[in-house]
Amino acid sequence: MSHSIHTARWINQLNGQGWDIHLFPSIDVPPAHPDLKNVTVHHTFYGRRKSRDKSIELRGIPVISEHAAFVCRQALKTLWPDCRRLYLRDLTKRLQPDIIHSLEMQAAGYLTMDVRRRYEGQFPPWIYSSWGSDLYFFGRYPKHQAKIREVLASCDYYVADCQRDVELAARYGFRGESLGVFPSVGGFDISGMRRWLQPGPVSARRLIALKGYIGWAGRANVALQALQLCAEALKGYTVALYLASSEVKKMARHVASVTEAPFTILPPSPNQEIIRLMGSSRIAIGVSVTDGTPISMLETMAMGAFPIQSNTISTAEWITNGENGMLVPPEDPQAIAAAIKRALSDDSLVDRAAEINLRLTSERIDRSVIQPQVIAMYEKIAANVSKHKRQANT
Repeated sequence: MSHSIHTARWINQLNGQGWDIHLFPSIDVPPAHPDLKNVTVHHTFYGRRKSRDKSIELRGIPVISEHAAFVCRQALKTLWPDCRRLYLRDLTKRLQPDIIHSLEMQAAGYLTMDVRRRYEGQFPPWIYSSWGSDLYFFGRYPKHQAKIREVLASCDYYVADCQRDVELAARYGFRGESLGVFPSVGGFDISGMRRWLQPGPVSARRLIALKGYIGWAGRANVALQALQLCAEALKGYTVALYLASSEVKKMARHVASVTEAPFTILPPSPNQEIIRLMGSSRIAIGVSVTDGTPISMLETMAMGAFPIQSNTISTAEWITNGENGMLVPPEDPQAIAAAIKRALSDDSLVDRAAEINLRLTSERIDRSVIQPQVIAMYEKIAANVSKHKRQANT
């Protein structure tokens, strides 16, 4: 997904390593994320934009504007539904990549599988990276399970964002080589992030951060119900919502009127603003029925805020309940309210948790730890490709 910050941050780990990187968006929605650098992005149609990063090369059919590109893409999708699959197949044949890497399953993995079925000759070595709910949620549904099994039976390598999914992938038929467990964005610039830490103990902070997702996975509505049950405990605190939909904003205004607690709603913001928010928050709440290792949870932990997070098995790989965070059932406002009340009343708990989480994230997700492993992963596969080519030519 070229517009995703996850994609941009993962790919940027390879900057300066001599790779020729081509990005084929699984969802054809230019422009690319503004943080993406040093990559060639292939679209069917794209709008001419002078403001894009000079290190990004766009390929496809240029048209006068993004709106015109959108109209052209929609018309092409209707008139020729198979166009993008054939485009990717022909692009793969032309580029002859050393590695194909699908970031995410339901858009990228299925698309790559469609191309592989149509491909004549030896398909390049294929890595699949699972994001969040790829296997844990969609694997429960028969119409997805068959596709998931086909992808996992066909790809050569697998990268997970949580240990839970390594086991799930094996259950769904993966028999290739597992390359390890990494956050979906790769490594974090921990030292840069911590410039935004509010001085003093976390227990002195008077801000509560709430992730505002709602829909098939997000349960910000349940978290807001929980906050309403905490009216007395909220005195002296401000609740800040980020990534909030219009529905969540409406609910937040109602909860604010009932609890008389001030609520602020962040507009769409660069990641730096979310980091700054976490560095000023006493607690950060993320509630969803499914996820892998939530990036917002890792950012919360890295910035010292006390995480109150859904228990999706994967989150227990990071949080020991009642020690460095609280794991809650995503559909139970009473249980979430109890966790909020404890985190707001127990200063020693949140201060001790911050110490644990600052150390944990430095050891496990810092860029200096993750990036060399990611680079070595690609180099290992490329070396295998070169070896096989040499053997084929002798």
